[in-house]
Amino acid sequence: MYLRASILTLALAMAAFAGVPDANHFRRPLPGVPDPKPLSDVTPLPDIFVAVAQHPSNQPADLKPQSRLEIVRYVSGEFAKAVKPLPGGGKGMRISVGKTVNDKELQTALRSGGIVANPGDTVQVTAIEFRAKEIVVQVNGGGKRKYHWKEHLQIGGAGGTVPLPQTGNPNEGNGSTLILDYGRTIPDMSAEDLMNDLGPFLDFSKEHSATVNWIDTLPPQFRDAIKERKAVEGMDHEMVLAALGRPDHRVRERDPSGEQTEDWIYGTPPAKTTFVTFSGDKVIRVKEFD
Repeated sequence: MYLRASILTLALAMAAFAGVPDANHFRRPLPGVPDPKPLSDVTPLPDIFVAVAQHPSNQPADLKPQSRLEIVRYVSGEFAKAVKPLPGGGKGMRISVGKTVNDKELQTALRSGGIVANPGDTVQVTAIEFRAKEIVVQVNGGGKRKYHWKEHLQIGGAGGTVPLPQTGNPNEGNGSTLILDYGRTIPDMSAEDLMNDLGPFLDFSKEHSATVNWIDTLPPQFRDAIKERKAVEGMDHEMVLAALGRPDHRVRERDPSGEQTEDWIYGTPPAKTTFVTFSGDKVIRVKEFD
């Protein structure tokens, strides 16, 4: 009987308060603070905000490690024609990429370091150095001699001291140094891009006159080898490129006499592999391994 009365009382109380509004409706707004809008009235953020947050910089990507390897592989050791006279000296010629060469600065560099190559001369890229905002390209050994501790050794004896005879590095310091200044962190690029940036001073193209078929002007043994896609002794770099294309690998060595050779390697063992060995600009040996 007591339980039935309690249930009846609870039901009457719920019915009495059914029409009472939510307690939150009785809250007074704080002075100076507007009522918050319902979520349905809030305008969503534009899509462009998300895009900017995901891509905070519009600058091109910096030079990647793989791009550096490609540049060293395909540009270092490459031969080119000088477009302008190349200055010597250890300071080097600075080139602002994308801008016209400053002829006044070039003439100053030529007077200071002398001319190591004239327009039309064949030169070789012998080293490439990557800096924060610059790429330093050495041509024909560069214009600055390096410090070699052996050159400063002396032999002492009863008659005093005499320096040791000099053996290596005869051409070091007799070349030119070109400094490509990008004005910012070096952007990502290909080997062809770097060759293009060096264009004001070096021409890497292998173009020939349209009125003459270049291959037909070559001696028969070279002409036939190019048509058969083979390399033979006596060819130069240009002929080997015409016959076999760019090598898969390049390796430089120096023999005991100080002569430097370079191997162009086509293929990878155990597949057929061809070694083309250059001394300077001429092929001195060709070996094939099946």
